[in-house]
Amino acid sequence: MPQQATAPRCATVAVIGLGYVGLPTALSLHAAGHTVVGVDVSGRRLTDVSELRVDLAPAQRDLLVTALGREDFRLSRDPAEVADADAVIICVPTPVDRHHVPDLTALSAACASAVEHARPGQLLVLTSTSYVGTTRDLLVGPLSERGLEADTDVFVAFAPERIDPGNPAHSPDRTPRVVGGAGPRSTQLAASLLAGTAPSIHRVDSPETAEMSKLWENTFRAVNIALANELADACLELTLDPREVVEAAATKPYGFLPFYPGPGVGGHCIPCDPHYLLWQLKALRSAAPLVDSAMSAIAARPGAVVRRAREALAERGVTPAGARVLVLGVAYKPAVADVRESPALEIIDGLSALGADVAYSDPLVPELDRAGAVRRSLAAPEDHDWDLILVHTDHPGTDLSWLSDRPGVLELTHRRPAAAGAA
Repeated sequence: MPQQATAPRCATVAVIGLGYVGLPTALSLHAAGHTVVGVDVSGRRLTDVSELRVDLAPAQRDLLVTALGREDFRLSRDPAEVADADAVIICVPTPVDRHHVPDLTALSAACASAVEHARPGQLLVLTSTSYVGTTRDLLVGPLSERGLEADTDVFVAFAPERIDPGNPAHSPDRTPRVVGGAGPRSTQLAASLLAGTAPSIHRVDSPETAEMSKLWENTFRAVNIALANELADACLELTLDPREVVEAAATKPYGFLPFYPGPGVGGHCIPCDPHYLLWQLKALRSAAPLVDSAMSAIAARPGAVVRRAREALAERGVTPAGARVLVLGVAYKPAVADVRESPALEIIDGLSALGADVAYSDPLVPELDRAGAVRRSLAAPEDHDWDLILVHTDHPGTDLSWLSDRPGVLELTHRRPAAAGAA
């Protein structure tokens, strides 16, 4: 069972990587009373952080404003800064390449840097999602080669991040944290450090258990999203509203969790993380056919939207070549400015390849660079005529009431009535 958080001692903590995971992590640690050094190899990112040009929830933005005015919160490009820290938290991206093969470049470099500058008594905590065994392969083993034994000379743990961008209900201070150390002392120290940043700490017996728990979480979501999309297509074939069906099913108080269909899956987690598990299983000559099928379905979803858009144009007697198409919202989810892995990108590319004249409007994403061509968000899309409008991301506070009298609307979010159907 999760152990209730207790106040840890003050420490100097170096956070390697100040992206969408690292920056909130650094702010949570600082708010908990620790001295924080944020380390990032990108000078531009550090400038953006220092000038508040970052995508944060209002409460976290307030924490950043406060932190930037304090002497106990510093930003640095120098990896050697970690040598003076009591603890090092590694929060770097773990993407996949276009073949869905894990790209461990950033993670390997960050871990190598932490190992190089590690000193006796230091605590190293990896938070980046990766394959089972990463903590031992990239930290415990290399530290041993330096003569630093885990849980004796240095302390090592894995504590997967649980950041839900754009959702204040799931901020770090409201989300339980899983911690698995390389030994009991490592687990204890990591739990103590993170206790002030989470409502509770759930300790597990090893880094591998913690690593697998993260892969399980996101693979669970991926499989259920793929299922929701498939069942939504079935609903549309039966002339039913998928969202109404989901909400009806969700009234069951047991054995069901609502997952909502949409144009695809974006962000850094769901489209990527399950591939770390599939990649590792393949190397072991094992398989997870259900997961494999779900990830294939997720990858195919944007292409299905393009085909549905082509059909919608045909129903109106419009050929794709030269068709005026608008994509409303290109971020991968509401309330964020993040377009990583956003289905909108592939949808725009697919429609453009058919010859359509594609524009987009997103108040949080002022411009997109696609294949070297920069597209800019339309401020007033309602002032133009469109052959087809795709509602991809419905940001809170965005007025889409003007769609009600527009023909040719594909409602991809299933959040509102659609004039031309849905996908």
